[in-house]
Amino acid sequence: MTPAPRIPDPPRSLCLLRLSAIGDVVNIVPLVRTLQRELPETRLTWIIGRTEAELVAGLEGVELLVLDKARTARSLTALWSRLRGRRFDVLLHAQAAWRANLVSTAVRAGFRIGYDRPRAKDFQRAFVHGAIHPGPSPHTLDGYFGFSRALGIKERHLEWGIPIPEAARLRARSLMVPDRRALVINPCASAGNRRNWLPERYARVADHAAARHGCQVLFTGGAAPRDHRFIETIRGAMAHPASNLAGRTSLKEMLALLGESTVLLAPDTGPVHMATAVGTPVIGLYAASDPARSGPYRSREWCVDRYPAASSRGLGRGAAAMRLIDVDSVTARLDRLLADQAQREAGRPVRAI
Repeated sequence: MTPAPRIPDPPRSLCLLRLSAIGDVVNIVPLVRTLQRELPETRLTWIIGRTEAELVAGLEGVELLVLDKARTARSLTALWSRLRGRRFDVLLHAQAAWRANLVSTAVRAGFRIGYDRPRAKDFQRAFVHGAIHPGPSPHTLDGYFGFSRALGIKERHLEWGIPIPEAARLRARSLMVPDRRALVINPCASAGNRRNWLPERYARVADHAAARHGCQVLFTGGAAPRDHRFIETIRGAMAHPASNLAGRTSLKEMLALLGESTVLLAPDTGPVHMATAVGTPVIGLYAASDPARSGPYRSREWCVDRYPAASSRGLGRGAAAMRLIDVDSVTARLDRLLADQAQREAGRPVRAI
């Protein structure tokens, strides 16, 4: 019988495989930081998607191997070439999907760790030697720490520190009114229209922020025409001016913009995790998905959570569920968040929620 492979203690080299998406990549950075802190002599390599690599570019001590998902065959061939002759002590196969399984075959590793059976979709178990155990929390970020626990690491370091070039910071500041509160609204979810809130309700919240709190309102989103049209529909329903920045910022500039802003309002989409990474609070709109799993990690108290109600009514994970989120609940979260920030700035105790 062939003996089971063993992981050197500590491993000399480690490969992390997580290609996408933006939110998942941001949420896995604390795992990377934990590995760096607890295994300082281990060489870290991360196989990552092209767009996602633009966001985390510059992570010190991490070699990024980029896969262009738009040209999978050609990019995979290039990856095979780069990895020829290399062998890692450990592969952390942190994406259960057919494309990721295919990519994992390019990685020679002494021990390959994937997900536990319920999460090992698309036959991931056939591509690994062992599996992580379910964690104490359903949140995706907590789940990633199962990989460090599998390596015997008990500590968790909730650190991001994603590098932001000074040029990106200057660009972000040029899009904002100095010394004025900024509400960023990223209204379009990455899952298409299923998780989008209603345009007229976004407009009412934006007008409330401008009229009551003097906020500048900045809309962000992707370069897709649907994002631009959706934002223009919201702006057309508003009484106050607002800027449409959709498609006008790089991912690094978007990260810088969120870092300079007061609060982000968004449904379940990647920017809620980007805002968390730079310490900006998020008012999350959750009805078509569960904030306990995919909500902003440090802003759960600010989320408007209608997911239980939507599930109990059998509304599914689409527009009907999102209609359960009312404007007054969102503006109440915004009022309280800004009041708490003002109290902190004045050095007064913040009342309990």
